Amino acid sequence: MTPEELEAARDRTIEDVVAGGLRVLFCGINPGLMSGATGHHFARPGNRFWPVLHASGFTPRQLKPSEQRELLTYGLGITNVAARTTARADELSQEELREGGRILREKVRHHAPRWLAVVGVTAYRVAFDDRTAKVGPQERTIGATRIWVLPNPSGLNAHWSAAAMAEEFGRLRAAASRDDDVTPDPGTGTGTGTGTGSS
Repeated sequence: MTPEELEAARDRTIEDVVAGGLRVLFCGINPGLMSGATGHHFARPGNRFWPVLHASGFTPRQLKPSEQRELLTYGLGITNVAARTTARADELSQEELREGGRILREKVRHHAPRWLAVVGVTAYRVAFDDRTAKVGPQERTIGATRIWVLPNPSGLNAHWSAAAMAEEFGRLRAAASRDDDVTPDPGTGTGTGTGTGSS
């Protein structure tokens, strides 16, 4: 990919990987230039999303960005807070992130994933107007969808090692696996455990 090809991808949008009723809908901040050029989420070689997704147990092998549609077979998907492709996330305005958060909430209400996982606490704080949010599960919900804030897997995020990131992703995976062990009780509408909760 030449610098000219990457620059030509600026301000593009790429399609979500999404379906109704997913276990986890991962939400990036916005697509980078490599993603805009290829149409694949988290496509930059230094981005740790795909390795961490595998290391945390969400996928049985490390997928390539070009295999992103395979995520749907595992009940996973990808969207973004802001749709516009940029070289760096800090090129987005606060207004873009807030508007992206509004659109994201509508998208989540429509597709109803069990969990929305926002990768990037700073973007989450702006998009959801929650200045004190920290990485981890949030009290806020969108309908029945629960929210988990994950560290940004960008290679520029030096605050988190790949191992620490995989551990946090793994906490979400364990929570999503516990959901798999709960089925509705037809008599009461509440959940009944059907498994051990282990993953």
